[in-house]
Amino acid sequence: MTTAPLRLRLDAAALVANWRLLARLSGTAACGAAVKANGYGLGARGVVQRLAAAGCRDFFVASWAEARDLADLGVTVSVLHGLRAEDLADRPPHVRPVLGTPEQVQRWREAGGGACDVMVDTGMNRLGVSPAQVAAGLLDGLAIETLMSHLVSADEEVDLNARQLHAFAALAGHSSARRLSLANSSGLALGADYHFDLTRPGIALYGGRQRAPHAGIAQVVTPEAQILQRRRVTAGETIGYNATYTAPRDMEVAILNLGYADGYLRCFSNKGRALAGDAVLPVVGRVSMDLTAICVDAAPTLAEGDWVSMAYDLPETAALSGLSQYELITGLGARFDRVWA
Repeated sequence: MTTAPLRLRLDAAALVANWRLLARLSGTAACGAAVKANGYGLGARGVVQRLAAAGCRDFFVASWAEARDLADLGVTVSVLHGLRAEDLADRPPHVRPVLGTPEQVQRWREAGGGACDVMVDTGMNRLGVSPAQVAAGLLDGLAIETLMSHLVSADEEVDLNARQLHAFAALAGHSSARRLSLANSSGLALGADYHFDLTRPGIALYGGRQRAPHAGIAQVVTPEAQILQRRRVTAGETIGYNATYTAPRDMEVAILNLGYADGYLRCFSNKGRALAGDAVLPVVGRVSMDLTAICVDAAPTLAEGDWVSMAYDLPETAALSGLSQYELITGLGARFDRVWA
């Protein structure tokens, strides 16, 4: 099998260690895993297989198409975006809709019902039925496994966190729900009051760190790119589109098979870094669609066909690029081979 000139090196031990850390932070609550957006770009099947083996029992995706891709793994999956009429024809076993509108509730009833989850909007104004609708009996008679809501600003110290907590806690006993769930990655770091029965971490599983209790979260994904060409650039010459970098001296440059079509965006132009052992190799010039140039003066033995790692610690790279940690990881493209180690 031919390998791509791009790969994501995925650290299975770090992924499992992150989930176990988040499970400990969750206290007595069960700890699930958000694996939407193809496992935040890592490959949902590989993520689910490894976390299920570690003990995770609750997985969350965005759409029914994502759920179907996991159906043969035998795990329990909740579909966060609810239930469209188009989804009724193919509902795999072990998959529950997260109902979020009165119309979806009615659609589920008319389809014969069964186990489901329900999203309640406590302030996000995005998805979910209202607390007033729950109090008025909208959910009466449903076989609800998990009643959930979603925090707006769990990564910040704001009063809205407590207001949402109190609004959600007030729903206890107003439905048949077996479990309550509020906290995402940042939410579970807010303390035990936010944990309820089930936490739903996402970005922290994959190396994202947003709050102090996430300090032990390890990097999971490292992009790696192959060198297409090594070349000499003389002092005064420019590199890349629009001549945004002028060589201050004679320098050695390597051209990587990597660009903004792969999720390595233009914001890394003249800012990003590659690594080869202990050598730090700065990006020089503008990142283009498929190619990126790096200075390899610090790595005299690197040659065509060799591989370099891109510096991609999520919090550090977010600060460097201005992108969110979510954008950085979910934007890594399909041209990468995904290699678990």
